[in-house]
Amino acid sequence: MATLPFPAAQSKSKFPSRFTHFNYRATLSKLFFTTPFLNHSRRRNLSVKNIASDQRQDLQDPVTRGDSLDTSVPDSGSIAFRIKYHAEFTPSFSPEHFELPKAFMATAESVRDLLIINWNTTFEYYVKMNVKQAYYLSMEFLQGRALLNAIGNLELSGAYAEDLRKLGHNLEDVARQEPDAALGNGGLGRLASCFLDSMATLNYPAWGYGLRYKYGLFKQLITKDGQEEVAESWLEMGNPWEIVRNDISYPVKFYGKVILKPDGSKAWIGGENITAVAYDVPIPGYKTKTTINLRLWSTKVAPEEFDLRAFNTGDHAKAFAAVNNAEKICYILYPGDESIEGKTLRLKQQYTLCSASLQDIIAHFERRSGESVNWEIFPDKVAVQMNDTHPTLCIPELIRILMDVKGLSWKEAWNITRRTVAYTNHTVLPEALEKWSLELLQDLLPRHVEIIKMIDEELIHTIMAEYGTEDLDLLRQKFKEMRILDNVELPDTVIPLLVKSRDSSSVDAIEYVDEVEDPDEETESAKEEEPTEEEEEKEENDVKFEPDPALPRLVRMANLCVVGGYAVNGVAEIHSEIVKNEVFNEFYKLWPEKFQNKTNGVTPRRWIRFCNPDLSKIITKWTGNEDWVLSTENLQILRKFADNENLQAEWREAKRMNKMKVAAFLKEKTGYTVNPDSMFDVQVKRIHEYKRQLLNILGIVYRYKKMKEMSPEERKACYVPRVCIFGGKAFATYVQAKRIVKFITDVGATVNHDEEIGDLLKVVFVPDYNVSVAEVLIPGSELSQHISTAGMEASGTSNMKFAMNGCVLIGTLDGANVEIRQEVGEDNFFLFGARADEIAGLRKERAEVCG
Repeated sequence: MATLPFPAAQSKSKFPSRFTHFNYRATLSKLFFTTPFLNHSRRRNLSVKNIASDQRQDLQDPVTRGDSLDTSVPDSGSIAFRIKYHAEFTPSFSPEHFELPKAFMATAESVRDLLIINWNTTFEYYVKMNVKQAYYLSMEFLQGRALLNAIGNLELSGAYAEDLRKLGHNLEDVARQEPDAALGNGGLGRLASCFLDSMATLNYPAWGYGLRYKYGLFKQLITKDGQEEVAESWLEMGNPWEIVRNDISYPVKFYGKVILKPDGSKAWIGGENITAVAYDVPIPGYKTKTTINLRLWSTKVAPEEFDLRAFNTGDHAKAFAAVNNAEKICYILYPGDESIEGKTLRLKQQYTLCSASLQDIIAHFERRSGESVNWEIFPDKVAVQMNDTHPTLCIPELIRILMDVKGLSWKEAWNITRRTVAYTNHTVLPEALEKWSLELLQDLLPRHVEIIKMIDEELIHTIMAEYGTEDLDLLRQKFKEMRILDNVELPDTVIPLLVKSRDSSSVDAIEYVDEVEDPDEETESAKEEEPTEEEEEKEENDVKFEPDPALPRLVRMANLCVVGGYAVNGVAEIHSEIVKNEVFNEFYKLWPEKFQNKTNGVTPRRWIRFCNPDLSKIITKWTGNEDWVLSTENLQILRKFADNENLQAEWREAKRMNKMKVAAFLKEKTGYTVNPDSMFDVQVKRIHEYKRQLLNILGIVYRYKKMKEMSPEERKACYVPRVCIFGGKAFATYVQAKRIVKFITDVGATVNHDEEIGDLLKVVFVPDYNVSVAEVLIPGSELSQHISTAGMEASGTSNMKFAMNGCVLIGTLDGANVEIRQEVGEDNFFLFGARADEIAGLRKERAEVCG
């Protein structure tokens, strides 16, 4: 028998007798392989939506061994059994105590057991149905804490809360022990995580692919000098949600050279070799057995790459060189790219994600295909969605695998790729539309540069077919705007066509002249018009469109995405229009059918149901049920109660309860005491000039100065007490953004210690803003600022989260603000600043005045 000490609720140092001398081994079979905790009357078979047809397919036979799993509440005590089992047999902590950190690990591992069962069921079902599957590739997945979300989706919150109380702990206290997964930074990563949650909830067959960053972006500290960065420690105590798949790994190569094989095909050999190992994180859907997967790649090298001889001779740096080069790929999200080493590391990260993921996707396809693999139907079974330009190398990598490994022709590989890959654009900012040095790419990925040049050549021929070859100036303009390779000479196959076109035009002109001029003058006239050698050379250079040697040669990744994919979407209506009319206008005129809009969204499970239970109870009460959690259209039922005083009173009380939580949180994190009866004015997002935190804080400085000019009576009459809350990270090398953080904290230090102003104005910068912080701040906010320069914010998702939690927005007509304003009504949205279509004119006017 095994003895495991668990403290009683009243004392963390004593062992409760009811938990001692418990025979876990004797009950293990009962615990995991029988189902006393399942309600058989609520058997639910798994269903799945085929993303190709958007049709739900149901499997009539049970898809689990022995019985179908259910998400109903287990019998009392069964969850405690699972937690106790993991506390003893999956130990991450010493056995003497059952403190909060250990309680969290054991609780999470017990939830993971359920998720693994559902995950296996879901995966087997996908294989059996052989449906088309979506694969979402993203450099970021900003998940936040997983425990409360997982048990909420499994409908086990009450059961876990009850059984943890029996073990001496509160569920909320246990959940707070979980660090946020450091796999993302901003809206790009949060969108990816919301997508996974929603796809699982809607029973879509989908997987996410990302990188398993050891340190994430960074942990933000706020000191007297402003922002300071230290390494994240989220993996220090282990990650109970991940499942390492040591049997699933793929080789990834860098550098080397390309050789021509005797059969005419090409092979990429030599270079630096690493291995990408899979770590799986189950993603449960809400009120469904569907549990999809987030597969993260970690990098290493084979043991033989460790130079034992160098180590034994004392050259430890040389001994570890290969190991360090491999492992550092997954150290940091967005390593600084000011140096060539930083640029190389970023490119290695992007290629590792693409190569490992595509090898895995192709392996899945081949296993499902059995002995006969028909590559022509690959796009009918696989959809690869690139979240921004970071996974762009999927396009040449898929072509490389199909051609060099699977033996397909260029035409076949190119056709399959164009029908498989799609691209989500997230920005209109030029610096965010990635461009890579051609020389760097050539050095690191020589075979892919060859393939990119082939794609560029295909594009050139398409442009020439569309616009003809007579007007070289027009072609020069189109090539400059549309080519994938920027400031790079034209392919050899194109020059003869342009020269021939030019010569044909000259001949046509001469023939026309012959018809109208005196034939006796032909010889003399021809001699006079005969070009010199210098003129011929100049004309040939005009045809070649020679690059400028003073400018860098670049690969435009966004252009490659548009050319190599079957769809391009913006992430808000106004953003999609800018994408079509400005960012990719030439491509839109060529392929209008490719362009579409998909306004971003957020999951209402995490962002109302779980993070704001007080408001959720009110919504459920007044709408009559919880259907709104899955179908937010049901929130419209509340319209008919908008003037009901009882609803308004309940709503105000819920808001105040949330504000009290915010006040307690701010005190804990910053030391500042704020009055919960003040208006909470919040701007939390990545620190960037275009997001205009600087404008906001300057407005606060102006308000403070005006207050100081007034008497106490005037101040009280003119101003509503306000707490201005900021949060967000400035990128480590973004000097101006870090100056903004410093300025905000300095203003706060001045205002918050001014006894004359008191509670009329407070300024608080919340350090290390992340998903968990957002889950506290958003429910308690009353005014939220979304004042980006119009036309620069692609969508935004925090604006949606604030609006969903009963917060009024002040914002520009930018991104999703436009659609939110349409939904909530103009009277419920404070409009600020110029519209996107006015910005260009304003800039032109300013340039003329200043010029």
